[in-house]
Amino acid sequence: MIRFLLALLALLGLAAPASAQTLVHNVNGYTIGADGRLQRFTAMEIGADGRVRQLFSGGALAPPVGIRMADGRGRTLIPGLIDAHGHVMGLGTAALQLDLSDTNSLAEAQARIRAYAAANPDLPWIIGRGWNQERWGLGRFPTAADLDAAVSDRPVWLGRVDGHAGWANSAAMRAAGITAATQSPEGGRIERIGDRPSGIFIDAAEQLIQRHVPEPTSEQRDRALAEAQRLLLSTGITAAADMGTSVEDWQTMRRAGEADRLQVRIMSYASSLDALRTVAPSGPTPWLYGDRLRMGGIKIYSDGALGSRGAWLKHDYRDAPGQRGLGFLTDEQLRAQMEAAAAGGFQVATHAIGDAANAQLLSAIEALAQRFPGDRRWRIEHAQIVDPADLPRFGRNGIIASMQPVHQTSDMHMAEARMGLPRLGGAYAWRSMLDAGSRLAFGSDFPVESPNPFHGLAAGMSREDAQGRPPGGWLPAQRLTLEETLAAFTTGAAYAGFAEDQIGSLQPGRHADFIFIDRDIFNGMDQQQVRDTKVLETWIGGERVWSSGASAGERG
Repeated sequence: MIRFLLALLALLGLAAPASAQTLVHNVNGYTIGADGRLQRFTAMEIGADGRVRQLFSGGALAPPVGIRMADGRGRTLIPGLIDAHGHVMGLGTAALQLDLSDTNSLAEAQARIRAYAAANPDLPWIIGRGWNQERWGLGRFPTAADLDAAVSDRPVWLGRVDGHAGWANSAAMRAAGITAATQSPEGGRIERIGDRPSGIFIDAAEQLIQRHVPEPTSEQRDRALAEAQRLLLSTGITAAADMGTSVEDWQTMRRAGEADRLQVRIMSYASSLDALRTVAPSGPTPWLYGDRLRMGGIKIYSDGALGSRGAWLKHDYRDAPGQRGLGFLTDEQLRAQMEAAAAGGFQVATHAIGDAANAQLLSAIEALAQRFPGDRRWRIEHAQIVDPADLPRFGRNGIIASMQPVHQTSDMHMAEARMGLPRLGGAYAWRSMLDAGSRLAFGSDFPVESPNPFHGLAAGMSREDAQGRPPGGWLPAQRLTLEETLAAFTTGAAYAGFAEDQIGSLQPGRHADFIFIDRDIFNGMDQQQVRDTKVLETWIGGERVWSSGASAGERG
């Protein structure tokens, strides 16, 4: 009778407390095994500490007396997915602000901005993000005049979808003291119409406006973190590398941890050397709150983004002769920042998108690897446009290629316009990176892209967009198998954060972080079926923390 009641509770979807041993049985389970290959199982025993004790395969089990039973009802179970590059507070903040990411024209964006301002008359500034002039087919950057046509009575400041450019109206520029005499800062560019600022501020120039925007309150930050966690858990993300954690972000995460509200595991990379020294003056922090939070490294920027023509290229932009993007740091400055972090025992993760930025960073790693031997796991974030001659260098010195498959499907047409197809032989080169010996770690760069990892899994296996274009994939030689892509979103992402002994695989001793999904993605499904996968339940540390409420059986 007791066993029947326990099974009934599991069927009703009640969470198993982490303090009890649990047997999750009757599952179609998959994980990446110790050999790096796909491993199947039908049941999993979880200890009272929330870690996997044993995997089983085969028929019926005779569980020990007193163990809690959780019936998986034959559903597919896979490890919790790990986003190797995201912005946790940015995701939550974006969800609570004006979002233009799904607008398809300037006129649609203007209407959205106008409606948001009317619905929020008490806001002193209208803040938002997500605009993309490429998606709008505008053929130019938008201007302050375009924004004034929507809202002119108060400041408006809107970040581009990639976070590397901002769009201000005239009131925002007045509030920031921007005039025709204002000069572009080092590492940034003020776009101009004639001799006057146009309203677009790229990379470091964004701070000219951003520093005048009212700071969010602690309560607003707490709400943003809660919303970010809800979004991540609902898409099957159980851990994320937070790229660019500020001191205020860290304090928000600590508040959540102290109040037992921190569920997603966060591998934190500080936004600057100052932030790193403030949060972790003696070296990487230990794991906190049951292995939910740790600061172990720093995020450094070496260039901008392709969409705003800030990515640093070896040759001129094809669609903007005379421009090669923005290299943020000299060779000496880049090496000095990396050396300062490495000397403190911190991992270094450096943003590099253009081929010139990637070549500079590879040279810096080669020089520093001699001074800092051992398991450093130098991370190159994005590694989007690489000179084919530089691809073999990714296989040396333990480099992690931290990449985002959805960037390829979002950017492929823009990349061709920016550079031309003949210069893209090393673009989004996942297969070449893997073949060169680099370790792949996949993510989404949320909120730049949706955090949904199944979009990334679909892109990784197909190099086709959501509409299946181009058929067979863009530069298809760089496709991966679904198994390889899953590994990059699990064991690879865990390894990239020095967390492979904790998460990423449902092997004995690892945390029991897993999800139930509505279909068997390894049962011959195409990329569209993989993309459309829905998460039914998310479990962290042997405890269910999110459920869709779905009761229907899986499809496919």
